[in-house]
Formats: sequence, C-alpha cells, structure tokens
Amino acid sequence: MRRALAARDLKTVYERLQRVGVSQRQIARLTGQSASEIYEVLRGRRVMAHDLLIRIADGLGVPRGYMGLAYDESTEAALDLATATFSSRESERDQVRALLSHAANITMGTSVSEVARWWQPVDREVAPAPSRIGLCDVEHVQALTAAMRALDYRHGGGACRDAVAAQVRWVQQLLEATCSQETRTRLLLALADLHNLAGWTSFDVGMYSTARRHFARALEQAKAVNDLSLAANILYRMGRLHLHRGMHRDALRFFQLGQITAQDSGCGLTVSMLCANEAWAYALVGDRKQMDRSIGRAKDEFIRADHGTAQAWVRFFGEADLYASIGVAKTSLTDANDADVSDAIRFLNQALDHRGADMTRSRIFEATALAVAHLCGGDDKAGKRAARDAVASAATVRSIRTLDRLQPLQEIATRYPADSDIQAIANDIKTLRSAI
Repeated sequence: MRRALAARDLKTVYERLQRVGVSQRQIARLTGQSASEIYEVLRGRRVMAHDLLIRIADGLGVPRGYMGLAYDESTEAALDLATATFSSRESERDQVRALLSHAANITMGTSVSEVARWWQPVDREVAPAPSRIGLCDVEHVQALTAAMRALDYRHGGGACRDAVAAQVRWVQQLLEATCSQETRTRLLLALADLHNLAGWTSFDVGMYSTARRHFARALEQAKAVNDLSLAANILYRMGRLHLHRGMHRDALRFFQLGQITAQDSGCGLTVSMLCANEAWAYALVGDRKQMDRSIGRAKDEFIRADHGTAQAWVRFFGEADLYASIGVAKTSLTDANDADVSDAIRFLNQALDHRGADMTRSRIFEATALAVAHLCGGDDKAGKRAARDAVASAATVRSIRTLDRLQPLQEIATRYPADSDIQAIANDIKTLRSAI
C-alpha cells in the first residue's frame, strides 16, 4: 500500500481497499469522487490534479506526505519522528464516549468508514519502564530474546523483526533504571545480544543498513562488558551479511576479526563456527588451499569444544551447521571439480539428516545447495527433488535472504530450457521473488 501511495497509483490503492471490503460506493463517498470517476480510476486512469489528490488523501485518512503532497504533522507522526504522544488532546471521558459510540455503531451493523485506515498503525507509544530493576528483569529480557530467536529460526526474520526492534527500544529505557553493578553488566550483555538479533533479523529481510547499525551497537556493548564470545558471534554475523551481499573479501576480514576474538574468549565452538564460515569465504575468492585449512581447523575445534557450556547465541552451531558449511563451501569453489561436488552432496545430506524441524530456514539453504550440487553433478532426478523441497519450504518463511539464496537454481534452469519440471521450479522461484 505504501508503495502504491508513493507512486500515486490509485488503481492499486482502490483495489486493495476493495479486497478488505470497501465498496466503490464507499470509496467515492470518502474521497468525494463520483462513482464513474472511481470506475475510471479502476480501469487505469491516472489522477493528476493536486487538489483532488489532497482530497483523496484526506478522505482516506492517509498522511499527505505518503503521496508526496506535503510533509505535514500526520506524516511526521506516522513516520515515528515525533516523540510526543497525543492522548492529552482529549480527556479520558471523551475517549470513552467515542469508543462506546463506535462500539454501538459496529454492534448494530452500521457501515464503518474506518476500513480504509486499517492498514495504518494504531499506536507508536513505548510502554513505561520500571525505575528500579533486578536480575529477574534481565532474565525476562533474555527469555524473550530466546523466544524471538526461535521464531527467526523457524519462520524467518520477517516473522519477528519488528517485535525484536520494539523490544530493543523498550530495553534501552532500562539503562536509566537504578540497579546493582551486577545487574547493569548483565543488562548490557542482554541488550547487546538483543541488538545482535535485531541486526540478524533485519539482514534476513533485506534491511542491510539497519542491520549494520544494530551490529555496531551490539559489538560496542559486548566489548564494554568484555564478553568476547558474544563479540565474536557478532563479527561472524557481520561477515555473513557481507558474504550474502557479494562482498567476499570484506566478509573474510570480519570472520578473521571474529576468529581472533573467539580464540581470546576460549570458546572452541565459536572458533569452529568462524573457521567454517571462513572456509566458505575462501572458496568464493578461489583460495582452495586456505579453504581446506579452515575446514580442517573447524572440524578439530568442533570436536574439542565444550558444547554443554556454550552460550545461547552460538548454541545453534551443531553438527548440521558444520556439515552444511563444508558442503556450501565445496559448492562455492570457483573451480569445483567432480570430487568437490560429490563431497558437497555427502556433507549437505549429512546436514539435512541432523537438522531439526525447528530450523526451517537452514533446511531451505541446505536443500537449495544440495539441488544445485546434484544438478551440477548430472543427477537431475535428485536435483529436482531437492529443489522442490527448497521452494515449497521457502514459501512458508518470511525471509528475503532465503529467496535470494534460491537465485542459483533459477540460473541453472537456463541450462534446461526443454525440461518442463525444472522450468516449473524456476517459475515458482520467480513468483516467490516477485512478491517481495
């Protein structure tokens, strides 16, 4: 809707209103247009008159700035640039009367004109925070972070990113609360991990600049409390963001910084994770020797690691992730040979065998890489099967990163113009990506 308004594409705006039950007659009444004018707009006629555009915006309750007509107070509020709340403009008694009247109208079946505004946010206020906190408050923050991290794994960053960002804003208020030094240290650590998750989920939905800002803040806070394990994890996620963006050498530098930090932390599991991802980056820049060296160290560190004491932010890195990292690295080699493809298929199958059902997004990544490896290796039947699994699962998660990772399948499909099954898979991917 916001894109349609920005483009002044009233045909799309009116069509979407109709989808939620607003009739052409209601649209005409709200905007002051005639029924025939609404019909013409729905047929594709553009509205150019400035006065009419203003009347339409005001009638639909849309901030004028959304249509590039003005930067007014309502636009400022909608963009969350104003910090004041507006509840003081009317007394609570007036609010009660208005709500009771509204409830009566809806209950008795009176036509409701507010439908056109349903897509707009109801409030942007932040709940008040306590002035004094203890360790139990920090534990609540950690529990909520763990719950949202689980949602991200299963349903993608789009399922929880805004909730994570809202939680960050609320928890930041706690920094002003009175508490013991131990509580303050634990709070900073919890907030750093929350910023870490905010960065990761932002990355997953394509908000790369926002992700970088959250990661930067997370790293500052992790270092402030001298938690090197979390700092290394944040550097790993910075690396993954830039690996995804095609900045392979920059990603490698982030992984190398993370590895140094992880070694100082004494967390073998974090070292293993960073070495495994380093291998992927080395493969992408064509350095087979360094890739093999990083894979070997990742395996050694994983075996020696104390998995039982791993922190929440690295606990996910199990056998499935190790195998997947190796498999993806092998498929990413710029000069991959038959032996590399065979190794990749073996490791990716092992990853999927060990992967839990709650890690939907990771399973999609692995199935996609497996499909590419099979198709490159000439096993079209297995490649199609893995590709169908990946595409079907991708439709169930809210993750732009997942859709981006399907791109190699689309590219491989160009090699099979006469294969209807592969072309159907490519069309399904195209449909998913066009919905972004």
